Amino acid sequence: MGLGAIGWEAVRTAVETAVSAALSGAAGEMGRRAVEGLVGLLRREGAEGADALPVTADDQARVAEELRARALDRPEYADALLRWMREVELLRAAPGDAPVPRMLPADKGVFTDRDDVLARLVELLEERRTGGAAVAVVCGPGGIGKSATAVHCGHRLVERFPDGQLYVRLGGGATPSDVLAELLAQLGEPAAAIPSDLTRQRGRYRELTADRRLLVLLDDARSEAQVRALVPAAAGSLVLVTSRHRLSGLAGDPGARFFVLDPLAEEDAVLLLERVVAAAGRWPVARDAAGAVAVARGCAGVPLALCGAGSLLGARRHLSWETVGSRLSGNDEGVRHDLGTDDGVRRSHDLSYRELSPEAARLYRLLAGWPWPGIGPGAAARAAGTTEGAARVLLEELAGVHLLEEVGEERYRFHDLVREHAERWAREVESPADRNRAVRRAAGWYLEFAVAADFRVMPGRWRLGRDYEGLALPAVRDRHDARDALAALRREREGVAAAVRAAESVGADELVCRLCQASWALHLRLGFHDQWIDGHRLGIEAARRLVEEGSGDPRFLGRMLVQSAFGHMGRGAWDEAGAALDEAVAAEAAAGHRRGLATAAEARGLLRLREWRWREAEECFRAAQGFWREIGPDEDGADDVPRGLALLEDHIGRALRGRGRFAEAAARLNAALAMFRALPVPDLYNEGRVYMSLGETHLGAGDAAAARVCLDDALEVMDREGAELQHADAAELRARCAEDAQERASLLRRAEELYAKGGDEVGVARVRERLAECG
Repeated sequence: MGLGAIGWEAVRTAVETAVSAALSGAAGEMGRRAVEGLVGLLRREGAEGADALPVTADDQARVAEELRARALDRPEYADALLRWMREVELLRAAPGDAPVPRMLPADKGVFTDRDDVLARLVELLEERRTGGAAVAVVCGPGGIGKSATAVHCGHRLVERFPDGQLYVRLGGGATPSDVLAELLAQLGEPAAAIPSDLTRQRGRYRELTADRRLLVLLDDARSEAQVRALVPAAAGSLVLVTSRHRLSGLAGDPGARFFVLDPLAEEDAVLLLERVVAAAGRWPVARDAAGAVAVARGCAGVPLALCGAGSLLGARRHLSWETVGSRLSGNDEGVRHDLGTDDGVRRSHDLSYRELSPEAARLYRLLAGWPWPGIGPGAAARAAGTTEGAARVLLEELAGVHLLEEVGEERYRFHDLVREHAERWAREVESPADRNRAVRRAAGWYLEFAVAADFRVMPGRWRLGRDYEGLALPAVRDRHDARDALAALRREREGVAAAVRAAESVGADELVCRLCQASWALHLRLGFHDQWIDGHRLGIEAARRLVEEGSGDPRFLGRMLVQSAFGHMGRGAWDEAGAALDEAVAAEAAAGHRRGLATAAEARGLLRLREWRWREAEECFRAAQGFWREIGPDEDGADDVPRGLALLEDHIGRALRGRGRFAEAAARLNAALAMFRALPVPDLYNEGRVYMSLGETHLGAGDAAAARVCLDDALEVMDREGAELQHADAAELRARCAEDAQERASLLRRAEELYAKGGDEVGVARVRERLAECG
């Protein structure tokens, strides 16, 4: 079998995909196995294999050329390469029946006017039937209705985009990598297939959008660069951008059209007021048309102000149109002239604020201390020092008069202009200390949330401090509990990141470190490397200050550095990861923390494994063993010494397997298994992992019978532990050494069922392809 029909580019793409999946960490066992398959292909000539992971484009091209050259000379090598390439391709492709994305936010039922924007968008689409996607920028001052207009037009044009509609909010500190990761997920890309590298993310985004007619709504863009990276190449697509900035550089590339929104005409402003008030059950315009006109004029035709005034009139029946109109026009004695009575938006917000209950007004002021991306009753209650039930009522009161936006179920955020108004009131009414305490308390809520979820995802890992004391898993645990906890962390990841920055802003250094520690499971399992690295940069700085000041726990510095090193590993930034680990070793030594030294050395060994530097990895693991063995009976980590040594024995076995020294690897792995069995508190999950690693080692050595014994034990353990995805992975491995086609098909069907239960669509697709090969 030759490779003429596939070509060098296909081989290079497979190498790039395997390396990217392994670097991201999100691909888990499948990504690791893809890279180990590459090692095996390079080692087939009898050498120990490549001595460095091909991270750069040049290295990947060189490796691809070497693979292809060997395959062209030897048919049996070509067969092996093609099988590996088919497996790697399943890392990239989502199942063919992935749903069409429908991500537009809901249209506003009270939306008014802007028909000219819709008509001009239709004209633009008619003109751009060829070439790249059409780009339209809806711009104007805050509160003018840019987002509402874009969403409304998107819904009206939805039939023109049969391949889906994407939505992402670019404001609020979102990094380019996080934005692309979110869009790739909306396009159906499995988490395991989303690259960690920004360049690869852009390439994959271009691939997935190349043949689709899509609407891409980019809300609150801050720069031209943000937009350019997200423009699909396909004709018939539309990129609809909202921004306070003109983004005039987009006129040349990619040839954007600009739609500048003006205040609503008086007739349309009155109509919007009528709709907002009617939605609240009050229909006063016919009785007081002159009052409605006065209110519309007082709001200067700005939709945000009109919605606020209309909501207030609907909610506060005692207010007359005349009173509201008078206050908005500046003729009322109680109006706050120092806030700028010539600004319709500020006047409207001031009017709504003055009608709040004292408790809601206080919550309004205290929430303004940080630009939370979306805050719920729990964090709001903590900020105000009240109960969640009370906070829920107060949030609804604020949203009812448009002082908060409801952006999801029980999730609220400020419009930028409203937050500016709330901050002014907070500076006047609340002391700086009270404002800082509110920020710190809200960040503390995110800490408690992250701690609880992190523990449910990874209950066995060690942590610093007392945040995790008293936590325990239930005796009978739902088998999906860890997955549900990880999903909750994903939903709140922006809030956790905001809490890190908020804690840093009020000088709560130890809180910063504790938040970073609690985000470990989130980042290790899901990636989001930009957020990981940025947050831990603050954590490292905070920990350094704790050391310099002699306050707090000095061990946090090493902890922050080790966790940040894994973030750099996920990016393939070996030098940055190595530098962080070097500093971690120094910090742990200064703190006299042997447990931390063991962890740093172990992490350095895992870095060397990722780099294919097998001998150096083994040396690091042996150094970590030495640190564990030096821990005294009363030192931190004493209880974990047996488990830590067992894990390192497993790591050494993996390093030996990487060198092709299968017999020695098997001996080490068997020793690790005995060590896990001897633990005073059983660790059945890691026993099962060692069984799986033994099975892979025997497969690599060509001993199918020994592999079957180990993998049967792994299947039993993972079934008992309810670890569905690992159980599926073991079944898939076991199928590779099945004794006949019937047994192979049975094992693959078991893996398919378990992958489906666990939500691993890529695993399902891969197993189904293998089942088809079984006939």
